[in-house]
Amino acid sequence: MVPILLVLLLALILFGAGFALKALWWLAIFVLVVWLLGFVARGTSSTGSRGRWYRW
Repeated sequence: MVPILLVLLLALILFGAGFALKALWWLAIFVLVVWLLGFVARGTSSTGSRGRWYRW
């Protein structure tokens, strides 16, 4: 009985990790798209130049 429970627990952990990694990949893709859109569509200053695209 214990080996069956250990196998089921392992399967549950691996399934949870796989789901979390897939969700993190989708989040990373979303953040990349938003960053690229912000990079392309950044505003201009009063002189017409685009200036720096980073904040630091």
